[in-house]
Amino acid sequence: MNPHQPLPFQPLETPPRFGIIIIGDEILSGKRADKHLPKLIELLGARGLQPDFADYVGDSPARITATLQRAFASGDVVFSCGGIGATPDDHTRQCAAAALTRPLQLHPEAAALIRQRMQELALEKGIAYEPERDDNRHRLNMGVFPEGASIIPNPYNRIAGFSCAGPNGGGVHFVPGFPVMAWPMMEWVLDTYYAHLAQEKAYVERSVIVFGAMEAALTPLMEAIEANFAGVRIFSLPSVDHPEFGRHIELGVKGTPAVTTEAYTALLAGLRQVDAKLGPELVR
Repeated sequence: MNPHQPLPFQPLETPPRFGIIIIGDEILSGKRADKHLPKLIELLGARGLQPDFADYVGDSPARITATLQRAFASGDVVFSCGGIGATPDDHTRQCAAAALTRPLQLHPEAAALIRQRMQELALEKGIAYEPERDDNRHRLNMGVFPEGASIIPNPYNRIAGFSCAGPNGGGVHFVPGFPVMAWPMMEWVLDTYYAHLAQEKAYVERSVIVFGAMEAALTPLMEAIEANFAGVRIFSLPSVDHPEFGRHIELGVKGTPAVTTEAYTALLAGLRQVDAKLGPELVR
């Protein structure tokens, strides 16, 4: 498959759901903090989109495989970050093949890029390039992907990531754990495969600070808003010790601009009917 051709992409929704899987014991142990989810939120937000879910998985092949099986079956657009190297603790490539029940094979374009990188490194060091040397042959394992995968170019060091389409539409896009590599690769995927989904101001949030209220008392109003305005999601963020507002609830709605405006107007009207004490209004 030509890496510059779109995947067989038949989303279940328009726009589809976007998600991310972050793989690695170092995240769950606290040795490293995840930076990929905030970056995906930023990248999608710039395109009028938003993520729907995030999964964190340690270096357990069985759990990685199960997580990827769900991702492939979902029809969602999913980024998987980490574990695509060639050391014993990197299992993602093998787990992706198991999740798809496909064999692993050396991708010819990925292999050519790896060889090009090895030649460049040899030239920089002033030594001869020896393709059959054990370490150079081992590096080719980083170009072994599930059958049918397409590559994701890596502008940092040419060691490609890969994409695999799911059986129900969507696909999973595998990038390294290093942000300096992963983030431009994620952006490349969005601009290459999903540029047609970008929308200007496709998603907004509108909320208001409600002082001294209890969530249970406001639940009937929240349920009514979601029932009466299709496509709108309501959210309630309580706080008990905010330095400025003290005990309060940030109550709001999120969705497309037109319907969100209508739902928010109805939300404010409902709050006033119960004599709620309202504070500042917020728009994101």
